[in-house]
Amino acid sequence: MSEGERDFEEQLRELLAEDAYTIRPSPAPYPRIRRQGVVERRRRVAVAGAVLVTLAAVPVGAFAVGGGGKGTADTATTPTASASASPTPSPSPTPSGPAGPATAGQLRDGITLEQAADGLDKCLAYDRESGTHGGVGDADLGKADEYRIILALNSTGDSNTPGDGFFVVAVKEKPKEIRLICNIKDGEVSGANISMGNDRQPDSPPVLADINGKLYQQSFLDKGKWKLPFGWGFIGTVEPGVAKVTVSYGGVGTEAVLDHGWFVAAGTLTEQVTRNPRLKGYDKGGKLIYDSDEDTSYQQVQ
Repeated sequence: MSEGERDFEEQLRELLAEDAYTIRPSPAPYPRIRRQGVVERRRRVAVAGAVLVTLAAVPVGAFAVGGGGKGTADTATTPTASASASPTPSPSPTPSGPAGPATAGQLRDGITLEQAADGLDKCLAYDRESGTHGGVGDADLGKADEYRIILALNSTGDSNTPGDGFFVVAVKEKPKEIRLICNIKDGEVSGANISMGNDRQPDSPPVLADINGKLYQQSFLDKGKWKLPFGWGFIGTVEPGVAKVTVSYGGVGTEAVLDHGWFVAAGTLTEQVTRNPRLKGYDKGGKLIYDSDEDTSYQQVQ
């Protein structure tokens, strides 16, 4: 090999070494939000964790765990440690803050409305500072007082995003419909799941589960290794003719709260499950008008 060829080889090795670093950069400081848009029925989703970018191709439908499901479930009107059930909407924490849920029990695990509102403020501030606008062009997410908080509950970390925290679920109607699920850990935004626009289509069922906001699923990465007991939540939308929604999960049934066109349910699992919650919807006369077991578009298995 000539001297010129040896010099070329050395240069090539140096370039390859530099490229290897660019392909495998040093990990970003935790927590850092890496937003990756997923288009599904006009949805845009942002999730936390740089590692998750390499795992995003794992289909949720491939997640299955062993064992029968048992646990406890209760309506969102069940009092929490810090609040008792109320038939009237909770007031805003401040005159300029978000509206509260239809029942105080939708604030679970001792989370106060003030804490939930603070989490929403932080999530909106992060979006403004990052300039991502929910991953949808220049569609700003708006101000906190345009939202209504419909659920708050503890969150459980997994192998990708360790550490526990709490979720805040907030929705707004105008000028654009937005559903925001924000995960707060150690007082900071750890992740956000954002939906813009109305998911309902002309052929949508009267009870429509939120297909991206799967708060009933602790983790689809840690198969068979959920931390138990696990406090779950479930949300979705209903048509005006729906007067009652029931949710059965882990062998335990509960009646969901209907909150301005949304259904909200929650409970606790003590054993892992393999099937998603079963939904039933009833009209004012008590007639069954929706059953997720008969809905071919509903994902039955986790």
